[in-house]
Amino acid sequence: MTVKLKAERRDDLKKSNTKAIRDKGFIPAVVYGKGKETMTVQVDSVELLKTVRDEGRNAIISLDVDGTSVDVMLHEYQVEPLKDQLVHADFYIVDMKQEMDVMVPVHLEGESKGQKEGGVLQQPEYELEVRAKPANIPEEILLDISDLEVGDSIMVSDLKDGKNYEILDDENTTIVAVTAPDKVEDLEGTEETGADEEIEPELVGQKGSSNEEE
Repeated sequence: MTVKLKAERRDDLKKSNTKAIRDKGFIPAVVYGKGKETMTVQVDSVELLKTVRDEGRNAIISLDVDGTSVDVMLHEYQVEPLKDQLVHADFYIVDMKQEMDVMVPVHLEGESKGQKEGGVLQQPEYELEVRAKPANIPEEILLDISDLEVGDSIMVSDLKDGKNYEILDDENTTIVAVTAPDKVEDLEGTEETGADEEIEPELVGQKGSSNEEE
C-alpha cells in the first residue's frame, strides 16, 4: 500500500533558513535515486513520524513534491538526541517494477510451552533480509511460538518464502529458540540486528548513494 506525503522544494540551503524551517515544524530532506536528479525538499516532521509509525519503515511513500509525485522509501533519518526531534531525512526513489533487498522486522506471537515450563526464550535475530518488489515488501514477519517446547527452535529453513517475496538469510540461521536455563549462554554472543538499525534499501545488483547536504 502506498501512502501520500507532501513535500516542498527547498532551494535556500543556508543554515539560517534550515533553522527557520525546523522552527515551523518542518525538516530538511534529500530525495535521491540511481540515475535520478537529487532534490532538496522539506517535509512536515509530524506527518513523517505518523507515516513511519502507522505504515512501518518499509512503506512506499508517494511523495508529492510541488504537485509532482515520486515513489520513495525512507532510507535514513537523523534525530537530535537532547530534544528527541527529527532533524533530517533521506528518501530513496524506487522503481516499483524492480526487486529490492530490505530488512524486515520479526515479531513473535504467543507464549511458548517451554517458557511456561521454565525455559528461556532467546531471539538472536530481530530482522530478516527479504527480496521483493516494493509493493510486495511485508511490514513484518510474524512467528507463532506457542507450540515451542524447551529445546525447540525456529530457523530460517523452517519458514516458507511469502507468496511475493524471498527470504535471503542463510537457512541454518536460528531466529528464535527456547532453551533450558543452563543453556542460555549457548546463544549468547550471536550478533543481533536491532530494530532501529538503519539499512539502505538496495536494488538487486545495484546500490544508490546519497548526496546528503547540511
